[in-house]
Amino acid sequence: MQYRKFGSTGVDVSILGYGCMRFPHKNRKIDMEKTESQIMTAINNGVNYFDTAYIYIGSEAALGKILEKNNVREKVLIATKVPPYMVNSRKDMEKILNAQLERLKTEYIDFYMVHSIQDTKSWEKAKSDGILKFLEEKKQEGVIRYIGFSYHGDKYDFKTIIDDYNWDFCQIQYNYIDENNQAGLEGLKYAHSKGIGVSVMGSLKGGSIVGKMPESIKKIWDKAEIKRSYVDWALRWIWNHSQVSVALSGLNDEDHIKENIRVANEAFPNSLTQDELKIYKEVKEEYLRLMKVPCTGCGYCIPCPVGVNIPFCFNYYNTLHLFKKKRAILSYLFFGGDALGGRNFLASNCIGCGRCEKVCPQNIKIIKELKDSVKVMEPWWSKPLLFIAGRFLKLRGAVARKKKLGK
Repeated sequence: MQYRKFGSTGVDVSILGYGCMRFPHKNRKIDMEKTESQIMTAINNGVNYFDTAYIYIGSEAALGKILEKNNVREKVLIATKVPPYMVNSRKDMEKILNAQLERLKTEYIDFYMVHSIQDTKSWEKAKSDGILKFLEEKKQEGVIRYIGFSYHGDKYDFKTIIDDYNWDFCQIQYNYIDENNQAGLEGLKYAHSKGIGVSVMGSLKGGSIVGKMPESIKKIWDKAEIKRSYVDWALRWIWNHSQVSVALSGLNDEDHIKENIRVANEAFPNSLTQDELKIYKEVKEEYLRLMKVPCTGCGYCIPCPVGVNIPFCFNYYNTLHLFKKKRAILSYLFFGGDALGGRNFLASNCIGCGRCEKVCPQNIKIIKELKDSVKVMEPWWSKPLLFIAGRFLKLRGAVARKKKLGK
């Protein structure tokens, strides 16, 4: 297993991180026997970074039980997250952190993140609730070793948030298709330049770029002199970037774990040849050609006057169209709606001003494409869902504030 320094923390992390969001299930529950076998296979082969979250149902508790049972807590680094949209007071933060420590059977958490920051608005909301003071105090107490955040917005807000605090690390989405989406390559390099460790999620685009391939893309990969699996190609591209400390992979199959570990032993920074990089470029261009909207994620169209995140909208629209991943709709609504405390930058906000179309290098008819995407990505139940979620979280916050004032 290869290891890299996690930014200025100086901690050595395995370049392969174990994503704990999708443990194998049996009878609608986490299959503990299979999960234990898989986690121990990873640990015994040098994987030391395990990423979970408060909202991953059953994940923290399963991980904690397995680490305790096998007496391997000191061999691993646990990364987990506090959902800012579920906290409105210090009491909320204390309650969640204590629950996580209990679930994980540990006295400390190595890497603790503010979960799923979408933009500067959601970040300012989290700050106003006192989350930074809380995290800093817990860091001083040794309950948290390092402070970071996971991110799902654009590169502009990302840089603002990076500059707003002395972060230890961050987590961004990154893969060879989404090179310029969200924080993207520019955000990756910016964080690295500040000495901030970078963990990458979405390395395999939710499994989309390693499953069944269109014939035209298969032919491009087949041109490579060295034959590799699609997983190998995807991970090798991530690790070719020296700025990436750890790439997360949702490991829930023994064969996949072994393959991921094999690649993690072979993939070095800046090791891909020029011919191989050309093949990646061809594959990406073919994906874009096949996608519903030929958006490259360049970002020339933003900021939008009314806040629509156009590359974000087209990315999920394309994912649904090309890879038939229905969860793309929920991800689009979850990360693009305002229920979590951020801005609403969904396609339905478009007012048709045309500013974006004047600067689009691909000459995309953006207004028309946004309208078409709304029909698919924002079904009739989407607004009621976001409304109910938003009201629930606001009500929860009001109750917490009332209790706080009553003390």
